[in-house]
Amino acid sequence: MFKKIVLAATVLLGCCGMAKAPEKEITVYLIGDSTCAVKKESVRPETGWGEKLGQHFKKGVVVDNRALNGRSSKSFRNEGRWKEVLKTLRPGDFVFIQFGHNDQSRHKPERFSDPETFGKNLTLYIEETRAKGAIPVLLTSIARRKFDAQGKPVDSHKNYMQITRRVAEQTDTPLIDMDVKTRALLEKMGPEASKSIYLWAKKSDYPNLKEDKRDDTHLNAAGAEKYAQIVADGIRELKLEPLARKLRKIK
Repeated sequence: MFKKIVLAATVLLGCCGMAKAPEKEITVYLIGDSTCAVKKESVRPETGWGEKLGQHFKKGVVVDNRALNGRSSKSFRNEGRWKEVLKTLRPGDFVFIQFGHNDQSRHKPERFSDPETFGKNLTLYIEETRAKGAIPVLLTSIARRKFDAQGKPVDSHKNYMQITRRVAEQTDTPLIDMDVKTRALLEKMGPEASKSIYLWAKKSDYPNLKEDKRDDTHLNAAGAEKYAQIVADGIRELKLEPLARKLRKIK
């Protein structure tokens, strides 16, 4: 009888040993500015693309959106926001880094980074992410809805996006070029139709608004959906594993 019990226990332990261990949950941290950040209900329909990214992942991936309005690569660090991310960042996590919009703000010294400093800031985020065993991903800023006389989207970020691309190449960091991809979408949609994805809203439709909005920098919910889809597509294109295989197919 005792031998039978031991045999049964051995078989059970063997089966347990062969059982597949559960995969560790992956956190995708988003650090950046208002175009990505979570919005208050008082400013709806304004929506950051980061609010819509989580729906693209299957179980096992959590999006932790730390992006904030008005932050630059400089102020996000100086305010201690990055320090808070580092406290919980674990090996195997991802950090999506998207700055540039506010680094250009010369009239706001707490935000402004000259191009050289901007590049150094990005590099430091990358190095400190890797030191934690996590994976950094750079994103260029989304395009502003600005067209030239020929109806072509204008590159309003100037050389800041070039710096992001250069840092990505120099540090061998994956890059999702949101500037190029969103300008391509704007060109396809054209000056009039593209209003439907940016923050063009009437106060009469949104009683929480104090005035009509004609904002060509920030997105509405539809725009956030489209731009989150572009990020998800970028993950697939880069074959960022294990994130790529954790993506849902959203129609």
